[in-house]
Amino acid sequence: MQYMYPLLAIFIWAGNTVITKMSAGAIFPAEIGFYRWLLAGMLFTPFMLKPVIAHWPMIRPNLGKIFILGVLGMAVYQSLAYFAASLTTATNMGIILSLMPLMSLAMAIISLGQRLTAGALAGAVLSFAGVLVVVSSGSLGALLEHGVNLGDAMMLIATLAYAIYSTLLKKWQLRLPPLVLLYMQVWVAVLVLFPLFVISPKTGLTLQNIPLVLYACLLASMIAPLAWMQAVVRLGPSRTTLFFNLLPVITALIAAVVLHEQLAMYHLVGGMLTLGGVILSERWTTVLGRRIRVA
Repeated sequence: MQYMYPLLAIFIWAGNTVITKMSAGAIFPAEIGFYRWLLAGMLFTPFMLKPVIAHWPMIRPNLGKIFILGVLGMAVYQSLAYFAASLTTATNMGIILSLMPLMSLAMAIISLGQRLTAGALAGAVLSFAGVLVVVSSGSLGALLEHGVNLGDAMMLIATLAYAIYSTLLKKWQLRLPPLVLLYMQVWVAVLVLFPLFVISPKTGLTLQNIPLVLYACLLASMIAPLAWMQAVVRLGPSRTTLFFNLLPVITALIAAVVLHEQLAMYHLVGGMLTLGGVILSERWTTVLGRRIRVA
């Protein structure tokens, strides 16, 4: 039963990648990004006002850090994904997003003093090769000639932003309940995305796009984070993170069924290389540069 929590979160987030792709053409990126967080903030507020007031002495000195976290994890990450959706496939988005744990590990080594392991080094090379296969559509010559697809580049930047977000969460270790921290970041996203929403062209809410907004808000912004938090409590952060490796596979399957995206051989090869690199980085924990004592 305890494994249902991380699996539920991953299935919702994989579905949200497909929803993000479906939103292209149905609603402008700045609209769905703003509506999603605004609705989530409004729905959370009746339950979160008392906890926020109770924890305000701890929140106030950390407002700057909370703002940075909200910009990176909520505003930049998801907004770039919405803009990328019109330029690349949901399958590509899912595979690129699977780099996030590896990026977070690399940043932990650089900024948190975590030791470099053989798995991290080998996994980085393997995963990078996998992403190159995907973004080049299996032709490295074409990649060198034409460069990276703009949508894939946006997803790489979005994934990097979320990896920085995850690293800062570990580094700062804000002593706030996870739900309070999430709620504050939601309103940061609303504040930051409002100017973009104002100047952006608008489709408006329609019968076609309202279900997309509701999925992104209710499931991806509220239910999935709560399920993930429960998974961390029950399984621990390390075991929970392993479930993230299922994201590209589930995204590709949902995209094939819902969007009828064709899985090419380069998707399979690139996805397997990327997934293998992430798993290798997590499982091969031999520390590099360690001195060997001679008896």
